[in-house]
Amino acid sequence: MIDERAIFHVEGLTKVYGTGAAEVRALRGVDLDVRRSETLVLLGPSGSGKSTLLNILGGLDRPTAGHVFFHDRDLTDASDRDLTRYRRESVGFIFQFFNLIPSLTARENVELMTEIAHQPMEAAKALALVGLADRLDHFPAQLSGGQQQRVAVARAIAKRPELLFCDEPTGSLDSASGVHVIDAIVNVSREIGATVLIVTHNAVVADIADRVVRFSNGSVVEVTENTVKRAPRELAW
Repeated sequence: MIDERAIFHVEGLTKVYGTGAAEVRALRGVDLDVRRSETLVLLGPSGSGKSTLLNILGGLDRPTAGHVFFHDRDLTDASDRDLTRYRRESVGFIFQFFNLIPSLTARENVELMTEIAHQPMEAAKALALVGLADRLDHFPAQLSGGQQQRVAVARAIAKRPELLFCDEPTGSLDSASGVHVIDAIVNVSREIGATVLIVTHNAVVADIADRVVRFSNGSVVEVTENTVKRAPRELAW
């Protein structure tokens, strides 16, 4: 039964890489509903399938079998052109590595996104939302790792996406910097009303989620609701 609050409905999602002896089953018949405006943490060890699911939901990859419905539209039947439009209009991505352009300032890195968006947020506002109002004209080399990741968060949310997908956003950061990044993600998602999916192997991050989806060996083994959520600044690892 589909959750009436669902923005995504996933049915029997399977992803297989390779063939024969080299075959790897990254996803094994995953079923999942993602609710509108929730923060969902996908938790599990490396290779458990969580990033593969995120990539398929984000239109970066296609499943071997199964279906992904986004607002009742089956993304698995979408053309490459339609998926490109979906990523451009609906999804903001944040990855483990910041992927900033070294020769551009923080403001200019964010403006790259606003140039392709329909109703973008001003770069300065996006950077202010992640606590970098005083770093607009700094180059990546002049910023700490945590600050660079917050620029990446600002870049992702500047187009006001409906979906914010974060793949190990704190994976290359120390605890203090990671907490600042998670805090920025939570705050900006509230500002723009985005549905947030965070992939992580760090169990501590799960405490900020509305729900936690635990993965093992390509399958969802448990979905739990957090009755009491912790604020990002209460986290430490």
